[in-house]
Amino acid sequence: MKQSAVAFILIACSLALASCTSREDSYAPDPGAVKILNHVTTHSLMGHIRFLSDDLLEGRGPNTRGDKLTQAYIASQMEMLGLQPGGDNGSYLQAFPMVSTTVDPSISLTFKSKGKSIELRNRAEFVGVAGRQQERVEIRDAELVFVGYGIEAPEQDWDDYKNVDVKGKILLFMNNDPAGDDPAFFGGNARTYYGRWTYKYEIAAAKGAAGAIVIHTDESAGYGWNVVENSWSRERFALANDPAGPSTLFNGWTTSAATEKILSLSGHSLDELMKSGESKSFTPVPLGITMSTVVKTTIKTATSANVIGVLPGSDPVLKNEAVVFTAHHDHLGITAPVNGDSINNGAMDNATGVSALLNIAAMFISLDEKPKRSIVFAAVGAEESGTLGSEHYVLNPLFPMSKTAANINIDGMNVLGKTGDVIMIGYGKSNIDKILEDVAGWQKRIVKPDQFPEQGAFYRSDQFNFAKAGVPCMYLRAGLDYIGKPPEFAQEKVREYVRTRYHQPSDEITPDWDLSGAVEDIQLTFLVGHDIANRKEAPRWNAGDEFETARLKSLGE
Repeated sequence: MKQSAVAFILIACSLALASCTSREDSYAPDPGAVKILNHVTTHSLMGHIRFLSDDLLEGRGPNTRGDKLTQAYIASQMEMLGLQPGGDNGSYLQAFPMVSTTVDPSISLTFKSKGKSIELRNRAEFVGVAGRQQERVEIRDAELVFVGYGIEAPEQDWDDYKNVDVKGKILLFMNNDPAGDDPAFFGGNARTYYGRWTYKYEIAAAKGAAGAIVIHTDESAGYGWNVVENSWSRERFALANDPAGPSTLFNGWTTSAATEKILSLSGHSLDELMKSGESKSFTPVPLGITMSTVVKTTIKTATSANVIGVLPGSDPVLKNEAVVFTAHHDHLGITAPVNGDSINNGAMDNATGVSALLNIAAMFISLDEKPKRSIVFAAVGAEESGTLGSEHYVLNPLFPMSKTAANINIDGMNVLGKTGDVIMIGYGKSNIDKILEDVAGWQKRIVKPDQFPEQGAFYRSDQFNFAKAGVPCMYLRAGLDYIGKPPEFAQEKVREYVRTRYHQPSDEITPDWDLSGAVEDIQLTFLVGHDIANRKEAPRWNAGDEFETARLKSLGE
C-alpha cells in the first residue's frame, strides 16, 4: 500500500474518531423501545377515534349513556392489553361524584342607570350561571364596577383593586392579562393564570363580590363567542366533594357589543375603559349602573369516572414511583343544534388523545424489558367541565404526588400530516424540555415553544392539576412546519379549526385527515415517557418556576 494511501486512511480514521468524540453526548433511544415504534399505525389510531367520535356515544357528555359507553370501551381495551386495573374495587373505573347544574334558559340581565334600563338576551348577548349550588339566586340592583383585568399580583407590582371595597358589587373584567415584550412581565405575550376566567371568578369571590362578568372578545379569548355560548349554556358539573370556599352569586360573560350597550347607560366607552385598564395606576371605576337578575337552576347528583390501567415497574425501588399518562375521554355531549347537528362528537378533542393513550399503552406492554418506574394510563373524565377527573385523581392518586415522576398529558393530536417540529406547551418550565429535545432531535425534528401563548393553553387542560400538585408535566401540540406544505398552511388550519370546529358539533373526522404526523408524535411521546420511566432521577421544575415550591413541599424539601 502506498504511503499516501496509508496517510489518507489514518487521517480519515482520525476525523471519524473526532466526529464520534464530538457526538458522544448525543441521544440514542433504547433499542428495545425503538424496536416497537412501528406498533402504532394510522389504522391503530383511527380505529379508536372512529368509535369514540361516533354519534352512538352522543358526544361523550359526563353522566350520560355515552359517558358510560366510553368508559366501558376504554376499560375493555385496557383489559385486552393486559394492564392491571387501577380503579375502585379491582376495576378499571375510578368513579367520582359530581353536582350537575342547568340554568333555566329564560334568564336575563337587567341594567339600570338614571331612570334608563336595558335587558340583555341570554346566549345572544351574555351567558351566566349561579356561583352557588342553589336552585334560586337573586340579585337586586347590585352596583356594577369595572376592575380592569381584576388582578392582584404583588410579585408583578400590580394591583387593580387599590384597596377599594367591592363587597356586594358586580365586577366587570377584561379578559386575559397585561401583555408586553418582557417575558418576566406576566409571561410577556403568554397568558398566565391571572388571565384565565377561572382566576377572575375566584378573586371576585375572595373579595366578597356578588358577581363577576368577563368581557369577551375573539382576540382576548382566543376563540369566538360561539365557543363561550356552547360551553356555558349546557349542563355543567362540579366535584361534589370540593371543599366549600367563598363564592359569588353570579358568574358570566358578555359580548363586547353587549358590554358597549351596558356602558351606554354610563357615558363611558369600552375602548376608553380598556385602555385605562392597561396601566399599573388603574383604579376601579364605579359605573353608576346597577344589575339585577334571577338565576333558576336545576340541581342533580351525577357521576363520571376516570378509566385507569397500570403497568407495574420492574425496578424493586423505582416501581414505587410512576409516570402518569393522561387524556380526557369526555366532550360536550348534546347541545343546541348547529346546522341541524346537536351531537358534539369531539373527534379531535379528544378522541384522538384517548386513541394515542391506548396506543402508547400497547407499546409499553409490548416491551421485552418493562420500564423501571410504574406507568399509569388514566383516561380522565369531565375535563371540559373544569378538569374534574384529573383533579379527583390528583386528590386520590394511585401513587402519591411526591412519587409521581411526571405527567404526560395528551389533548388533541396532529391530523394534518408530518411536521418538522413539535410544540411544547409550557416550554422552559422543567428539564423535561431537554429529554424532549433529545428525542425530537433523534427524529430529525425540532421543539418549539407555544406559538399561541396568549391562549394560556398550559392552564386549560389536565396537566395543570398535576402541576399545581408539584408534578413536572409535558403537554405537546402539533407542530406548524408541515412537510411539503406552504408556511401559512398551519396557521390557516388552526384558525379554521378554532372558528368552525372547536367545541362545536362539527368536530368530526373529515376526509383531509392525515394521521402520519400523529404517529410520529406518539412515537416521540412514548420515547420521552420511556426515558423518564427508566432514568435514575425524576424530572424537576426549573429553578424559580411557579410550580417549583409545590414540588419541594411535596418532597419535604
